Amino acid sequence: MTETASTCPPWLDRFRAEAPRMPVPPMFEPEPGARAAAVLILFGEGPDGPDVLLTERAATLSNHAGQPAFPGGRIDDCDEGPVAAALREAWEEAGVEPSGVDVLCTLPELYLSHSRHRVTPVAGWWREPSEIAPGHPGEVATVARVPIRDLADPANRLTVKHPSGFRMGPAFRAGGMLVWGFTAAVLTQVLVAGGWDRPWDTGHVEDLPPDVLTLASRG
Repeated sequence: MTETASTCPPWLDRFRAEAPRMPVPPMFEPEPGARAAAVLILFGEGPDGPDVLLTERAATLSNHAGQPAFPGGRIDDCDEGPVAAALREAWEEAGVEPSGVDVLCTLPELYLSHSRHRVTPVAGWWREPSEIAPGHPGEVATVARVPIRDLADPANRLTVKHPSGFRMGPAFRAGGMLVWGFTAAVLTQVLVAGGWDRPWDTGHVEDLPPDVLTLASRG
């Protein structure tokens, strides 16, 4: 599957132009032999303005338990590449009807070292939003449309660290979730590419909460 013609709104123009050439931080440089996966960065316009769809993985999972994420997963043999995989996963995980999504672009591959996946982010415009709900209760606990203005609000941004003192990167408090790790790193780049980023206090550092740390330690 390829990119589709889109009637996306002007506020996505800059992102659409900049996202395909977003810089890849050294820690996310893809490695040979990694398994191929894809995620969907789905933009829409909800009651609170422009937003992006996020899920929260179930706390019972053995990998990435309880972590906020973009809909997505491994690219299966039946998928016609990352676009098809991202749309399929969004349907299975959150009820996003693929026919209502216009594909804007694909972003550079990113390496997720924890699970040894090379991930292709696929950006889409939610032309015809569908009702959303967790599609796999055993895998997805929550789905939420998170306003971009909330993500960009400096009051909702922080840096998280391990109790040992190791800084784990940027984070967001939005949509009733603490968004951190890979998803927060990608969202940080998304805000810059779209021109929505605002200055924030990068010196505001907090420990990753104990319950989040416990879930993350599973793998």
